[in-house]
Amino acid sequence: MGLSNKDKQELFEALGRLTPAQQQWVKAVILAFGMPRVFWRAPDSDIVTRAVLENLGDRLLSHHANSRQSLSKDRFEFALESALNASDIPAQLVKSRTNRGHDITIRSAPVSLKTEAAKNIKENTIHVSKWMELGKGEWVLSRLRDIFLEHMRGYERIFTLRFFSSDPSKIKYELVEIPKGLLLEAKNCVLEVRKNSEQKPKPGYGYVRDAAGSLKFSLYFDGGSERKLQIKHLRKDLCKVHATWSFGSAALK
Repeated sequence: MGLSNKDKQELFEALGRLTPAQQQWVKAVILAFGMPRVFWRAPDSDIVTRAVLENLGDRLLSHHANSRQSLSKDRFEFALESALNASDIPAQLVKSRTNRGHDITIRSAPVSLKTEAAKNIKENTIHVSKWMELGKGEWVLSRLRDIFLEHMRGYERIFTLRFFSSDPSKIKYELVEIPKGLLLEAKNCVLEVRKNSEQKPKPGYGYVRDAAGSLKFSLYFDGGSERKLQIKHLRKDLCKVHATWSFGSAALK
């Protein structure tokens, strides 16, 4: 239901009370909603309904009305929670921002959320630059792999919001679900220490391949100061794209 004439008059009067800078900010957001757009959802998506597609898309449009940067992870979390609840899908973010398990509960299911927005982002492979911190314990790849497998007990589903902007006047996001079962195949990964690396402790890889020997994805145990786990070269064709949002952004012109 749209606004009544009374509501519109109240908004117009409120706009007149704003400072010139505030008025320009509001103008940018209003114009953003009129930019050309293409929103798409997978017909069988159980997370991105038509309402979620539009609600989350509007939040992406309003974000880029005044920003050249991609939606950060924390803003993505809040935007997704708001879009789901506004679309009658129960969702609640965890209270602790440092929770080592899931990030949000959707329909009672614990869900982990990731983002990807590197300048060299690949269309067909997914990279998660920081899946988790690996702590200060003994640096043994088999132990670190087991820590990763244990970490995944804390959530049932995994989604990543990917940002593309090769053309400065166009924006594209896609929401991809990474199957948990696929990542659990890391139980039998082939581990390899990079002995020639100057990092301390030395980094290493865990390779997961299909029956033909093609790489499905790799775990990268980063031995730098953060001691973190990355997921590299994850084939998108093994995942599910739930939705995409493409639109122009006046802020990028």
